[in-house]
Amino acid sequence: MIFMDVQMPEMDGYEATRQIRSLEESWTKNKPGIPIIAMTANVFREDVEKCLKSGMNDHVGKPLDFDEVLSRLRKYLKKNRGV
Repeated sequence: MIFMDVQMPEMDGYEATRQIRSLEESWTKNKPGIPIIAMTANVFREDVEKCLKSGMNDHVGKPLDFDEVLSRLRKYLKKNRGV
């Protein structure tokens, strides 16, 4: 699982996600990809939609709510482990 910062120098989180997803196509044939969760202070609906369109699975706003982070961990790790 990757918690992706959206605003990074050199390459932003959107582009990093797109590159990860393009690499996964050859790695994961018919298997779920790595869950990628956006971590950003940008919390408007348009911001969340931009994250999802870039290939991220979900979004967590900053400042972080620990219960929300745990919720995402449970959701995506459980799904990928077949539990």
